[in-house]
Amino acid sequence: MIGISKLYCGTVEPSDALRYGRSSKELPSHLLQFAIDKKPVVVWNITRRCNLKCVHCYAHADDREFKGELSNEEGKALIDDLADFGSPVMLFSGGEPFVRKDLYDLAEYAVKKGMRAVISTNGTMITADAAKRLKDIGLSYVGISLDGLEDVNDKFRGVNGAFKKAVEGIENCQNAGIKVGLRFTINKFNAVEVPGIFDLLEKMGIPRVCFYHLVYAGRGSELVKDDLSHEETRKVVDLIMDRTKQLHDKGLEKEVLTVDNHADGPYVYMRLLKENPERAAEVLELLKMNEGNSSGRGIGCVSWDGSVHPDQFWRHYDFGNVRERPFSEIWSDTAEPLMGKLKDKRPHVKGRCAKCKWLNICGGNFRVRAEAVSDDLWAPDPACYLTDEEIGIS
Repeated sequence: MIGISKLYCGTVEPSDALRYGRSSKELPSHLLQFAIDKKPVVVWNITRRCNLKCVHCYAHADDREFKGELSNEEGKALIDDLADFGSPVMLFSGGEPFVRKDLYDLAEYAVKKGMRAVISTNGTMITADAAKRLKDIGLSYVGISLDGLEDVNDKFRGVNGAFKKAVEGIENCQNAGIKVGLRFTINKFNAVEVPGIFDLLEKMGIPRVCFYHLVYAGRGSELVKDDLSHEETRKVVDLIMDRTKQLHDKGLEKEVLTVDNHADGPYVYMRLLKENPERAAEVLELLKMNEGNSSGRGIGCVSWDGSVHPDQFWRHYDFGNVRERPFSEIWSDTAEPLMGKLKDKRPHVKGRCAKCKWLNICGGNFRVRAEAVSDDLWAPDPACYLTDEEIGIS
């Protein structure tokens, strides 16, 4: 994650992370990207079932029953292990997590074990009663996915009325006193909706938004041709910075992040170098703390069937299964070839990535995209939009 509001608008200083000691178990959520120990935030896809039909779903979710999901007892054993391991956040995802009836029980159990429980959802099933239950169990955050305003979102989600239901879910969370934010996956068909998403943040008083770059995985692997060009990506990132700054200048300090393309970090820095060199030096220190892509290190994924993956998009490769070995053992086993390399990708990346002067900040960007396009997971990420001159190899 690249904190646009933190980096570009100066809402977090380098000393903040240092003051908290940079231990992932102790850091507040908004500083986790600067943790020094990179204890993993774990995405648990608790079900593959979903009530929508999103065209870019990385999980190939569908509205039907899938066999082999971890039981409630197995899920609690996973949470026990993660809590003891020091994982700071349990992120319940899917499919649609609300189709699983014991979601509340599992989330409450994670909170009681000292973890921050958050939910990633399409928002359409969050009734007023559901929101109250989430508040009562101490849920930390709900991230609701919107891929545009009504017409565009419903087309992407494959169900008419999905936008209105999601907005109701947002309002129900707000009325219950739960922090809620938006998740938006950028592509050619919805990039024009970004200003409307900022308008929605302001209109509804939503405190947070994450803009995800497209990852070529699951049904999203069929959308490679629909990803933005490099020039289009630069324009969208500039727009996100501009609109974030406008909100902050109004006194509306929204948390705005971009996700899944760590070229954004150097890009923000280079822009600040022209606009505010003193602030740019502080941003460079924060980017060094961030260390770029964290697949297989600072973020991990457990599928509905217990398989462990480097992240939620890397579902075609698993390190093992929590039914056979605890997550903590699997995650710490650097004898596993890919796991060992993901702990530090820098010696293994190829091409322009290997020569890039931002490698220590970017961390080699997103390996799943590289593999999807070139069939070589160590090849350059095709979504890196920085020029050869900007990365120091021209």
